Amino acid sequence: MELTSLLIFAGALLVAAGSPGPSIAALVARVIAKGFRDVFPFLAAMWIGEAIWLSMAVFGLAFVAQTFHFAFVVVKWVGVAYLVWLAWKMWTAPAVVRDAGMPSDDSPAKLFFAGMAVTLGNPKIMMFYLALLPTIIDLGSVTLLGWAELTATMALVLIGIDCAWVLAAAQARRLLRSERAMRFANRVSAATMAGAAAAIAARS
Repeated sequence: MELTSLLIFAGALLVAAGSPGPSIAALVARVIAKGFRDVFPFLAAMWIGEAIWLSMAVFGLAFVAQTFHFAFVVVKWVGVAYLVWLAWKMWTAPAVVRDAGMPSDDSPAKLFFAGMAVTLGNPKIMMFYLALLPTIIDLGSVTLLGWAELTATMALVLIGIDCAWVLAAAQARRLLRSERAMRFANRVSAATMAGAAAAIAARS
């Protein structure tokens, strides 16, 4: 694939993925509430979910999302419910400051599921790959190698963006040392997570 096409794709993805949305809101809320050490399963699921949408677009499987629309609606609402549950846990978490971090961490499997549900159930991501991407790249001429190049480009852009958000959230968390500040952080994180759930639920 031509370098120009990859750069255009990277630029469009940078704008789309870099703008705060439900996925970024959930990620930032998680890091502020519990730190960054256990967030990798959530990130990995987000990246894999976007790779799934990209693959569906490249291989002409947009009809799957339409044919099995109900399945994607179920994924969306399961993701919303899980985010609401996480928001409730954050809101009610004890404001105890420990070097090891905030309350007991969720299992990697639960975090992975949350990240996948947020990504697959986010219409913003779906519309980028299934509606906007075909206007940027001639998907009909994309070979298997071209798909690999697009996937690698996507991974580099998303890793850069998401790690920057994680770093910013982690730095903000380090400033929160008192119990009052931690309680405030829990409440802000809970509200942000709930907002992410509401944003996903409100989008058709």
